[in-house]
Amino acid sequence: MIRTGAAALALALATTTPAPAQEADGAILPESAILTVASDRLFIDSAYGQRVLNEIESEGTVLAAENRRIEAELMAEERELTQLRAEMEAEAFRRLADDFDAKVQRIRREQDAKARELGERQEQARSEFLGQVRPVLVALMRETGASIILERSSVFLSADSTDITDIAIGRIDASIGDGDGDGGGDGGGNAGDQSGDGAAAGADGNRDGAEDHPRDDGAAADRDSSSGAGSRDGDDSGGTGE
Repeated sequence: MIRTGAAALALALATTTPAPAQEADGAILPESAILTVASDRLFIDSAYGQRVLNEIESEGTVLAAENRRIEAELMAEERELTQLRAEMEAEAFRRLADDFDAKVQRIRREQDAKARELGERQEQARSEFLGQVRPVLVALMRETGASIILERSSVFLSADSTDITDIAIGRIDASIGDGDGDGGGDGGGNAGDQSGDGAAAGADGNRDGAEDHPRDDGAAADRDSSSGAGSRDGDDSGGTGE
C-alpha cells in the first residue's frame, strides 16, 4: 500500500510539472543557470544589424567608385606633367612636381579617413545595438532562471541547449525591428556576414600605383634619386591618388 501511494504521488508530480516555455516559432527556452549567446551573430542576423551593414556596404561601394574616379584624374594630370617636363626649367618643374605630390598625399589622407569612418560607424552601431537589446536579454534570464549570460565564443565547451541566440534575435526583431524609427519587426536586407567589406573596398581604390612621376635628372638627384613626383613614401612610387 505504501509503495502504491508513493508511486501515485510521483506520477501526480510528473504530470503537474510545467513544460518548458516555448516560443512562437517552436523554439524551447532552456532552463539553465548559465546561458550563452553569440553576440556577433546577434547583431549580424538581426534586422537592425542587417540594415546597418547594408547601409555601410552601399556607402562603401560609392566610396570605391569615387576612389577609382580620383585615381583616373590624377593619372591624367600626371601624364600632362610628363609632357611639360621637356619644356620647363628644372626648378619650375620641381615646384609643379612638389605641388602634385602634396595633392596626392592630401587626397590619400582624405579618402582613408572616409574608409575609417565607415568602419567606426559599424562599431558604434553595434555598441548601440547591444545597449538597446539588454532588456530583452534580461527578460530571457528571468524566464529561464539564469543568473549569467556568457559569450559563446569564449566558452570552452557547452551544450547547444544553453545557446539563446536564435530566440533572442526573434524577440529583438519583434521589439526594435531594424531600428530605423519606423517601428515594427520589418527586417532589413540580408547582409549575411558582410562586416564592413564595403568600407574595406572603399580603401582598395587608393592603393593602386600610378606611373612614376617625371623629374628632370638634376631635380631627381636633389630629391634623393626619387623616380617620381609623388614618390615621397617608399611604397608609393607612383603617388597614386585614392
